[in-house]
Amino acid sequence: MKILLIYCKVFAYSPTLKTLEIAEVNEKPASFENAQTAFIQVEAEDLEKESQVAKKLLKNIKWVCGKNNTKKVVLHSFAHLSESKADPEFSKKIFDNVQERLENVGYEVFQTHFGYFLDLKVDAPGFSLARVFKSF
Repeated sequence: MKILLIYCKVFAYSPTLKTLEIAEVNEKPASFENAQTAFIQVEAEDLEKESQVAKKLLKNIKWVCGKNNTKKVVLHSFAHLSESKADPEFSKKIFDNVQERLENVGYEVFQTHFGYFLDLKVDAPGFSLARVFKSF
């Protein structure tokens, strides 16, 4: 798994093109303020270590949220951090699991439209922990 964590003063998106058959029809744009975004690449080899990668993803999101003083999280599927890609159904399962687990401990969690290309607006401040990359 690869994750790029970007703290955003503003993160907004608008769906432009549905790319996966399994994607739910949803073309509504959304915008969030003071949110921790997680650009996530679920890799094919993650299937063998599902619980480990989910646990590490949760740990990293909680850690960076604490550093950036937010409990608002946006999960974004970003299949551009690695050449290895898990199948979409498995990736979506990871996203849904992580969302549920974060919500169970008091986080406000959103997912961008899975299976769509999106126009993005990212307003990220320039301080040390505003951008963190992890690979596991």
